[in-house]
Amino acid sequence: MTHPETRYPEIHSLDDVRALLRELPGPNEATRQQALQHDAQLTKPPGALGRLEDIAAFAAAWQGRHPPRADNVQVLVFAANHGVAAQGVSAFPAEVTAQMVANFEAGGAAINQLCATFGLNLRVIVLNDLRPTADISREDAMSEAQMLQAFTTGLRAVDTAADLLCIGEMGIANTTVASALLHALLGGTAADWVGPGTGVDDKGIRHKATVVATAVQRLHGEHDPLHILRRVGGYEFAALAGAIIGARLARLPVLLDGFMTAAAAAVLHAISPDAMAHCIAGHVSAEPGHARALQRLGLQSLLNLNMRLGEATGAALATQVVKAAIATHAGMATFASAGVSGGNA
Repeated sequence: MTHPETRYPEIHSLDDVRALLRELPGPNEATRQQALQHDAQLTKPPGALGRLEDIAAFAAAWQGRHPPRADNVQVLVFAANHGVAAQGVSAFPAEVTAQMVANFEAGGAAINQLCATFGLNLRVIVLNDLRPTADISREDAMSEAQMLQAFTTGLRAVDTAADLLCIGEMGIANTTVASALLHALLGGTAADWVGPGTGVDDKGIRHKATVVATAVQRLHGEHDPLHILRRVGGYEFAALAGAIIGARLARLPVLLDGFMTAAAAAVLHAISPDAMAHCIAGHVSAEPGHARALQRLGLQSLLNLNMRLGEATGAALATQVVKAAIATHAGMATFASAGVSGGNA
């Protein structure tokens, strides 16, 4: 089960992060087997509910309880600014980040409507008072201390009493940063990872690819994922990575949102693929690099609605699939209880 008393370790260095990733709790095989055995008795043909059956067993394993629950869902949206916005890589100015944070607080954003509709608990966290990172095409984005502070903020933002965590972000120019991270971590060319983001045209996409290539070339072949995060990442990416690990320590399944959350997860995956084993891709966005990233991370999305908004909207929508999986698993009659022939009991 999830642990409200979870205590998070102190993080003082990158080595502390690495040590933390080596000691992550795993799934509970006993509760996963309970879920599988229970599913076999439900009034349906084996496998008839497809991925819903897998999700129920996944949730039972990571929550460490049977049946699993999805009553208390936390949504975390991390907001930050990026110095690379000065390179003209976005269709919107950097001031929009602060304006959107105000919109979140006023309840006017898409994520507010989804959370209100679905009964999800939304928290928006502003990082570094929206002071931007350094321009990654010219210098390292963050100092080690700044990155660790953002990582720790994400780690400690997780509600350890929740059943499920959704993570998302807001920050002008963050698709450029996500592209740089994925290019540095997963290879290929800058053009493989760059897309329209907030809606730049073809000329803008080519310029954006040049900026991403310049940023990654500046790394001179850096291979350490945490240093890559520090040098071409951003505050919200560090916070997203921290939240993923915070959820793992609290034994919460995580629904990833879009392109940015995939890039943050890729940092952890590059250190240890197991570090994101408790994550599900809520959706695949219209940003071209997102599908490629999910494939490289071994994730299959729950939804494909051609969205590219961010702010955890795709993850929030996917909570309803998870809720449906758990509701059918926990609420359906068994062959024995319903008096239906054909069961294994």
